Amino acid sequence: MKPELKSGIAAKSLKGRDKGRAFVVLCQLDADFVLVADGGLRSLDRPKKKRRKHLRAIGHEMPGLGEAYEAKTLMDHQIRAFLKPLQDPNPIDPA
Repeated sequence: MKPELKSGIAAKSLKGRDKGRAFVVLCQLDADFVLVADGGLRSLDRPKKKRRKHLRAIGHEMPGLGEAYEAKTLMDHQIRAFLKPLQDPNPIDPA
Protein backbone atom coordinates (compact mmCIF):
# COMPACT_ATOMS: atom_id res chain seq x y z
CA MET A 1 0.00 0.00 0.00
CA LYS A 2 1.34 3.43 -0.95
CA PRO A 3 1.87 6.01 1.81
CA GLU A 4 -0.70 8.79 1.87
CA LEU A 5 0.29 12.29 0.69
CA LYS A 6 -0.15 14.34 3.83
CA SER A 7 1.60 17.27 5.41
CA GLY A 8 5.24 16.50 6.26
CA ILE A 9 5.74 13.50 4.00
CA ALA A 10 8.53 13.34 1.41
CA ALA A 11 7.46 12.81 -2.20
CA LYS A 12 9.14 12.44 -5.59
CA SER A 13 7.82 14.27 -8.64
CA LEU A 14 6.66 11.99 -11.46
CA LYS A 15 5.75 14.61 -14.09
CA GLY A 16 6.80 18.07 -15.20
CA ARG A 17 10.14 19.79 -15.54
CA ASP A 18 10.90 18.92 -11.91
CA LYS A 19 10.52 15.17 -12.63
CA GLY A 20 12.65 13.06 -10.28
CA ARG A 21 13.15 15.79 -7.66
CA ALA A 22 12.33 15.16 -4.01
CA PHE A 23 9.93 17.52 -2.26
CA VAL A 24 8.19 17.71 1.08
CA VAL A 25 4.40 18.22 1.19
CA LEU A 26 3.59 21.41 3.09
CA CYS A 27 -0.20 21.29 3.09
CA GLN A 28 -3.22 19.97 1.23
CA LEU A 29 -5.15 22.50 -0.84
CA ASP A 30 -8.03 20.26 -1.89
CA ALA A 31 -8.70 16.72 -3.07
CA ASP A 32 -6.43 17.11 -6.13
CA PHE A 33 -3.66 19.56 -5.16
CA VAL A 34 -0.96 19.95 -2.51
CA LEU A 35 1.75 22.56 -1.90
CA VAL A 36 5.33 21.25 -2.05
CA ALA A 37 8.75 22.77 -1.41
CA ASP A 38 12.35 21.58 -1.51
CA GLY A 39 14.04 24.45 0.34
CA GLY A 40 16.13 25.35 -2.72
CA LEU A 41 14.53 26.08 -6.08
CA ARG A 42 11.13 25.85 -4.46
CA SER A 43 11.48 27.73 -1.21
CA LEU A 44 8.85 28.32 1.45
CA ASP A 45 8.30 31.81 0.02
CA ARG A 46 7.06 30.35 -3.27
CA PRO A 47 5.95 26.72 -2.89
CA LYS A 48 4.75 24.75 -5.92
CA LYS A 49 1.13 23.76 -6.38
CA LYS A 50 1.27 20.16 -7.61
CA ARG A 51 -1.34 17.56 -8.48
CA ARG A 52 -1.40 14.55 -6.17
CA LYS A 53 -1.33 12.12 -9.10
CA HIS A 54 2.01 13.64 -10.22
CA LEU A 55 3.69 12.81 -6.91
CA ARG A 56 4.76 9.51 -5.34
CA ALA A 57 5.18 9.41 -1.57
CA ILE A 58 8.61 8.13 -0.55
CA GLY A 59 7.52 7.19 2.95
CA HIS A 60 9.84 9.38 5.03
CA GLU A 61 8.04 11.85 7.24
CA MET A 62 9.21 15.10 8.81
CA PRO A 63 7.42 15.20 12.17
CA GLY A 64 5.86 18.51 13.19
CA LEU A 65 6.16 20.08 9.74
CA GLY A 66 2.48 20.97 9.44
CA GLU A 67 2.42 22.85 12.71
CA ALA A 68 5.75 24.60 12.00
CA TYR A 69 4.55 25.65 8.52
CA GLU A 70 1.29 27.07 9.88
CA ALA A 71 3.16 28.90 12.67
CA LYS A 72 5.69 30.22 10.09
CA THR A 73 8.64 28.84 12.09
CA LEU A 74 9.76 26.37 9.40
CA MET A 75 12.98 27.30 7.57
CA ASP A 76 14.28 26.33 4.14
CA HIS A 77 17.50 24.90 5.56
CA GLN A 78 15.47 22.45 7.67
CA ILE A 79 13.73 21.15 4.55
CA ARG A 80 17.04 20.87 2.65
CA ALA A 81 18.59 18.91 5.54
CA PHE A 82 15.58 16.56 5.65
CA LEU A 83 15.62 15.93 1.88
CA LYS A 84 19.41 15.65 1.43
CA PRO A 85 19.62 11.86 2.06
CA LEU A 86 16.66 11.31 -0.30
CA GLN A 87 18.14 13.14 -3.31
CA ASP A 88 19.34 11.11 -6.30
CA PRO A 89 23.18 11.17 -6.24
CA ASN A 90 23.40 10.89 -10.05
CA PRO A 91 20.63 13.06 -11.56
CA ILE A 92 20.05 12.66 -15.28
CA ASP A 93 20.70 15.91 -17.15
CA PRO A 94 18.09 16.26 -19.97
CA ALA A 95 20.33 18.64 -21.96
